[in-house]
Amino acid sequence: MNWQDLTSLNELNGIKNCTGFSIIFKHSTRCSISLMAKKKLELEGDAIPADIPVYYLDLLNYREISNAVAETFQVPHQSPQILLLNNGECVFEASHGEISAEELAEQIN
Repeated sequence: MNWQDLTSLNELNGIKNCTGFSIIFKHSTRCSISLMAKKKLELEGDAIPADIPVYYLDLLNYREISNAVAETFQVPHQSPQILLLNNGECVFEASHGEISAEELAEQIN
């Protein structure tokens, strides 16, 4: 998985204005469920097309951005959580044990 750190509101605005697919993974570094979800994504990562950017948000260090993600894409805050965006709109989201790169790939195809 080629993570791109999401660390600023400007980056989030860029994602919102981007065309095509992108993914945001919201991760709590203190949560074992979040760690398991991250590892599962990394194991299944080949299912996601390589040209789709995958953003990693450490929500403990960037709570303001995490709140902005929920507001911008009109999804309830969850941790861990993954959002599939298409042309700046959230078209799929999952949390906890439902997070799966293979499921994301099905949504893309």
